[in-house]
This record gives sequence, structure tokens and C-alpha cells, in this order.
Amino acid sequence: MEAPAVQTRAAARRQRQGLATPAGGTQEGPERRPKRRRPGHRIKENQEEEAAAAEAVFREVVSFSSDPLPDRYYDKNTTKPISFYLSSLEELLAWTPLMEDSFNVALEPLQHRQPPLRSPRPRTLLCHDMMGGYLEDRFIQGAEVETPYSFYHWQYIDIFVYFSHHTVTIPPVGWTNAAHRHGVSVLGTFITEWKEGGRLCEAFLAGDPRSYQAVADQLVQMAQFFRFDGWLINIENPLSPAAVGNTPPFLQYLTSQLHRQVPGGLVLWYDSVVRSGQLKWQDELNEHNQVFFDACDGFFTNYNWQEEHLERMLALVGERLADVYVGVDVFARGNVVGGRFDTDKSLERIRKHGFSAALFAPGWVYECLEKRDFFQNQDKFWGLLERYLPTHSICSLPFVTSFCLGLGKRRVCYGKEQGVGAWYHPSAQEVQPLFGEHQLAGHSQGWVTTQCCLADAWHGGSSLLIRGVIPPEAGGVAVRLFSLQVPVPPKIFLSLVYKLEGPSDVKVALELTTGDTGGCAIDNISVLSAETGSRHSPQPLRVPPTKLARWVGRCGQPLSGGWIQRCYVLSLRQCLLQDLFVSFSRPRGGQEEESFTCRLGEIQVVDADSLLAPLPQVQDVTVSQVRWLPLAPGPEGLLAGLRLSCTLHWSYPLRQVRGFRVHWWQRMRGASPNRGPPGPEKPMFLGLAFANQYRVVDLPVAAAGPGQDGQVEFVVEPVPREGFVVPQAEWGRAALVYSAPEARGLSA
Repeated sequence: MEAPAVQTRAAARRQRQGLATPAGGTQEGPERRPKRRRPGHRIKENQEEEAAAAEAVFREVVSFSSDPLPDRYYDKNTTKPISFYLSSLEELLAWTPLMEDSFNVALEPLQHRQPPLRSPRPRTLLCHDMMGGYLEDRFIQGAEVETPYSFYHWQYIDIFVYFSHHTVTIPPVGWTNAAHRHGVSVLGTFITEWKEGGRLCEAFLAGDPRSYQAVADQLVQMAQFFRFDGWLINIENPLSPAAVGNTPPFLQYLTSQLHRQVPGGLVLWYDSVVRSGQLKWQDELNEHNQVFFDACDGFFTNYNWQEEHLERMLALVGERLADVYVGVDVFARGNVVGGRFDTDKSLERIRKHGFSAALFAPGWVYECLEKRDFFQNQDKFWGLLERYLPTHSICSLPFVTSFCLGLGKRRVCYGKEQGVGAWYHPSAQEVQPLFGEHQLAGHSQGWVTTQCCLADAWHGGSSLLIRGVIPPEAGGVAVRLFSLQVPVPPKIFLSLVYKLEGPSDVKVALELTTGDTGGCAIDNISVLSAETGSRHSPQPLRVPPTKLARWVGRCGQPLSGGWIQRCYVLSLRQCLLQDLFVSFSRPRGGQEEESFTCRLGEIQVVDADSLLAPLPQVQDVTVSQVRWLPLAPGPEGLLAGLRLSCTLHWSYPLRQVRGFRVHWWQRMRGASPNRGPPGPEKPMFLGLAFANQYRVVDLPVAAAGPGQDGQVEFVVEPVPREGFVVPQAEWGRAALVYSAPEARGLSA
């Protein structure tokens, strides 16, 4: 089965009508995106005197009539891009990727982690079911939300399922980006329910194999195109003998095709229908439903199990013990073990028998408890489960995180405030550390806690808050933030950005542990102790190396907002980087108990040689899908200003970026005075993009008067995976020049 070709709506319409369609396709790898379509009245002006040599200029005559954008892909009120679902079999079979679909394609590939998903050990699945789904998380470019739900304990889970009661639940791209960044697989949901679900199943399961193969092919193509990792199949309606007979072959075909097209792909079956076709939840894997388990990658049990169910399953599953995901309803509905803050009781029994666990709706801490206490309640919930959830390790470089949760009360860019106001953007979530409270071994009074902090940020909307106490008898305390399994290159660059609260003489340092891959040797670091010989404390640089000064010139200098940066360069040979710690030590000679409060703003671990490679430039920035709306009329019926919406596209190798920052500024051309809101005189931050495109929505700009042109310039700044600021020469640019229509006045 080939990858789905990307088509315009017109081409898809011609195909359905049986007409010839030009061959379409996609590029291989993350750069794949649909061809751009430009309205015919928009003219590229490469000879504009005012435009920079690399800046494309587009001309637009203001008009308040524009082609409507499809509701499936854009919010009908704002034209903001949105994630979507499908509600019928007809929609599924008719789906073909259009230009608009590419907004929902994940930027982040699934990162490698240890232990791998396929390893024979118990796994943890999180099934996200919240108030019907597609809430604020459906806004692909983010939303303004005061108290959004956020999940950030990724190091404990293996699989994330986005669940809703729509027939085809495609995971919103923000969840896929955040999960993949942490090495967590993401599944959508294919669900049928009630009488309508029965009719749908009869339509594709009761016939010949071509019917269910067509459905499976579409599900595989969706996972491949949107870059998530598979499906939870949930048939919650009775099936006829013909339909239930075809269900195992459907699962086998879907699973085999998904494995072929999506590396690491998964198909899981939910405990509902039995082999007779009855809808009869079993709360276990048994002889009535094993036929479905045998046809796919795993089995998700219903929630009303008791320990005897677990014991019976042991004799049945053989070597596939970890492929049984025992369901736990965190809301504790029905006759269940544990749930809510007693979910650890469920995990204890599941792990005792060696099964995987499927935690259904852990958003209970958000839905049912006080929103103002959400972070404390979430940390409490996962802290109670910690001993049953093995930590996973990050396995690749560069490793960079600002600890941003993908939300905040303001936006900060490297210590400088970019804007004030609540925001929520799941794709912007950075790699999260291990959270919790840690007691100092052998010392009853020494401790360290880690938690999210929205009060301050170095980059993004949040930082990591670390509080602790150094007891009198100890020289310091340390906390492990990340587990890694990274074969490191010969030379690595490390950086730590932090801020101590209040006057403090506590010393903050970055520490690491290494493993031996055949004679590990590290230059210029000290071994902490004989007992922990693989744990090291590198010495910070006073000045950055000459070759790296372009990137790390801030090292050792005061930073914006009172932040401090420590930089390190290490030469290594045959080493495996295993853990990252932050340590806090008392001043020399101190004997009293020492309390501290510290915020971490960023950690970087980068192959130093990668910083010497030339940077690509953002190219081919275009402006299309323009929509104008008037502001209130000003004096003499003239417009006081305009609101501009448009779509930007550009070209850039996506494997090299964490995302893009989009900026804008405005100037007027001609003799007439400006009317409307004055635009910024230098580029101002507009938004974040995690694809080679961005939808500008309702941007307030000045109206162009008679004999005058307005000009809005857009700037696209790439954010490399190494986390440094890219010189402006590598940014992409485009300008939109607009004028009033020749007809009388521009009145609303």
C-alpha cells in the first residue's frame, strides 16, 4: 500500500467524478507537505525597491468578500486551524489528504527511549478521555486558556491514546508532538456504538474482504500521514455472525499493514464484543475474546476486574503477558479496584501479576477537583503511582529543554518578556523531568522537591522550581532530573540556566553519570566519590571556546531577568551518558542547615561538532488565503483599521528544527496619513509554528487610504533542535502590500 497522495479539493472532486487527476504525491520524511495554491489575483513582486533581496512581496486589493474556508479544518468564527475527527464510515472512506490536513501533521518524530516499547516488560498506557475531547487542545496554533489541562509525567508512560466517542478520533497534533518528544507512542480511536454503530459495522465487516480492507487502508494512511502510531479499536455494539467472523481478519490486515507503513505501529483491541458477536464485557482476556487478541498487538480489558480475573489470565497469555493492558477507570465507576487517589491499589495488583496497565481518564484530577490545585493534585496522583511506573530513558542528542509546559501566564523568550496573558499550546511543551520529593539518603532532615512553576520562565511559559534543605551534617544535596541512555560523541556542550531566589550562597552545579561502553574516559572533570565513580561534576567554563562563541557567547555573563548560565565542554571517549543531576552545595565552612529555592530555566546537552555545521535558510515564504475584516468606521465613514487573516507557507528541513517563531511588522507607503492601529516599527512576536505553515488570524493593521499602500511584513525564525538563536540572515521573509479598491470609499 502506497503513502497517501496529497490533493487539492478540486482534484479530489475530479477523482470522485471519475475524471483524470494529475499525479500527486508527498515528499519522503518530515518535509512532506502539500503543494501550495495561490489565488490568481495575488502577484509576486520580486522587483519591489523596498523589499530585501530575499523577501518575496505579494500584492492584495482589500476586499471583504473571500472564499470560505472548510469548517472541518478551520474554526468557523476565527479561521484558526483546528484538529478534527470523522463521524461516519462515508467520511472515512472519502478522506484524502488536502493542503489543510498538513496543519495537523506532527513535527516531532517518535524519539527513541529505553526500554523500547516492544521489550518484554509491563507497560503503562494512558487513555485520555476528557469531556468529549477536542476542547482547547483542538486549536493547532494554541489558544488563550486560563486553566487548561496539561499532562507532563511522560517519563512514566509508554502509550498515549486520545479517546472520544466520534467514529474516527484523530489525535490533535499538539498531543502527538508532546508525546513523541518524550518517546511515547500515540494512538487514535476507531469506535462504533449503539444501533448506528451496528449499522456501520455491518456495512464494512459483513461483506467481502475488500470492504474491511478499504477501511483498514484508510486508517493506516491516516496514521502514516498525520504521523501518529496506530489505533485502539473499540466495537461497542453487537455484531452479526458474518461481521464478527470478519473481525479477526480485519484486525490482522490492519495490524500487518500498519506495521509495514508505520514503524513501531500498534493496534489494540478493547474488551467489548465476544466471538459470538454479543456485546459482553469480560473484564479479562479469556476464551470468549482471545481470537481478537491473537489478531493484533494487544488487549485493553474492561475495568470491573478482581484479582481472580488476573490470576485466570496468567495461564492463557503465555509469552504475551505485557500485551494485556488491564484497564483502570480513574473515576472509579462501577465495581472496580482502586481509582482516584487509590489508583495505586489497582497498579499494585496488576504489577504483581506482571501485566501492563491502561489508566483510563486520569484527567479526573482536573475534571473533578479544584482547578486552582490542579498541579498539586496531578503531582500527588502520579507520585502515589511512582513505585509501579518504571522510569524511561532518553536516547538521543541534542537534548534541550526549557521545562515549558506548553502553557503560561505570559510568554518569555530567553529571559525577555514577549507578551502577557494566558496561553495554551501543547506542541510547545518541552521535555519534562522527573517530579516529586526526594529524601537525602542517610539524613532525616535533607530533602529536595521538584515541581512546575508558572511564576517565572527563562524561555516559554514556565520553569522548574526546586526547593530543598541541606542538613548540617551534609555538604550538599542533588536531584536526578533525567534518565538517559545516550552514546555520546567525542565532545559535548552542556549548559544550565538557573536563578536562586533571594540572597543565597548555595552553589548550583550540573552533574552527570556515565556508563562504560569499552573504556570510558572523560577529560577535565572530577569524580565525586569512589562509591559513585561514574558520577561526575564538570567544571564550568569562564569563557566559551572560540569555535562555539557564536552560539554560547552568553556563558558566564549576566542574563536578562536575573538568570545565570553555566556552560561546560567535555571530551569523552567510549562513554554512555546515563543521568543528569543538579546539585546544591553549601558554602565552604558552613555548618548550619541551609534552605534554598531555585528555578531552572534550561538544560542543553549538544554534540559540540553539530554547532559548527552550516545552517539552512528559511526559503520560499508565501502569503495566501487572505481574509479582510473591517474595524469600526472612523471619521467621514472611512475605516479606522482592518483585521487581516492569511496563511503563510515556507520551505525548511523539518528534521533540523524544534519549531518556528513567526514575527510581523508594518509600514505605510505613500503620502496619506496612517489610519487605524499603528503597526510595530520592528518585528514583533506573532506566534509559534510546528509545521512549514502558519495561519495569521485577525491581525489589526492600518487601513490604506487613497494613493497609499499598506505593507505588512512577516518574518519566520527557525528554532534549531540545539536550542540556540539563529542569526536573522537565516530567517525567511515575505511582505503583503495592500491597497484600497478603486471604488468609492472603504466603508464597512
